[in-house]
Amino acid sequence: MRWLAGFGLLLVLAAIAAGGAFLWSWTGAGPADKPVVVVVPQGASLTRAADLLEQEGALRSADLFRLQSRLLAAGGSIKAGEYEVPARASAADILALLQSGKTVQRFVVIPEGLPSVLVQERLAKAPYLTGPAAVPEEGSVLPDSYSYLRGETRAAVLARMQTAMTKELDRLWAARKPDIAVSSKQEAVTLAAVVEKETAKPSERRMIAGVYTNRLKQGMKLDADPTVIYPITKGRPLGRRILRSELQADNGYNTYARAGLPAGPIANPGRESIAAVLNPEITSALFFVADGTGGHVFADTLAEHNANVAKWYAIRRARGEM
Repeated sequence: MRWLAGFGLLLVLAAIAAGGAFLWSWTGAGPADKPVVVVVPQGASLTRAADLLEQEGALRSADLFRLQSRLLAAGGSIKAGEYEVPARASAADILALLQSGKTVQRFVVIPEGLPSVLVQERLAKAPYLTGPAAVPEEGSVLPDSYSYLRGETRAAVLARMQTAMTKELDRLWAARKPDIAVSSKQEAVTLAAVVEKETAKPSERRMIAGVYTNRLKQGMKLDADPTVIYPITKGRPLGRRILRSELQADNGYNTYARAGLPAGPIANPGRESIAAVLNPEITSALFFVADGTGGHVFADTLAEHNANVAKWYAIRRARGEM
């Protein structure tokens, strides 16, 4: 009897130990000594996901993981996507991650004023996207940071960028001020792109938009250097001074050659530059020139402007730029 009692006690202790090991293997540290990236395909079952996790070294046993998931975990389906499993993540933590849908977030960033040829280049260089993307229509992309999933197409990401511009432009156009210089959303984007390229200071956007508004209303030429450069490089940096022949070229974009807006946008302007064109600064200024600090100095008359230009040339000569 004593022998049977002792044997029974051993069985109980063994069961407790086995149960403890079963629970520890569920909540204890996993085998991966560094983060593991696993892609769960669309429609994949827990069985398929477990096999992938075992192959990548995040789980010791796919079969044990499936059993523990059924017995120990709350309900909830797993979600497809790319996951980064932390080093030493437990089986319980891995299942929670797959059920959360907290996939790896990848981003492609489109800065304000980026021309469309460079938008296409950024999409082409974005890792893990698939397929080509055409050069989008200039001014059709809203500058922003766009998240994407591994395996998504470049065309799909580009479509989101363009949809974002359409929605934002509709919103800004609805809030436009009366008596502005543009009569359509397309004209707003065209002028906003010039404003975007003319200043790197956000605080100047409305003032520059105000100057251009005044010039357009008076039938004056915009005289904007970026519009001269665009037909030459399609928005890429020129890398040299503008030639006199280029200033005289009448190609639909050169605002030194003709009054009014250029033939179309010269870049993809950001929401703040569009907003500036639709709510420009009320000013009597008609001219501006660089002031040597990254900003500009504004003038109401040509005589004042010429004096400001002379000061700017003196700064450039002192820097050895002229």
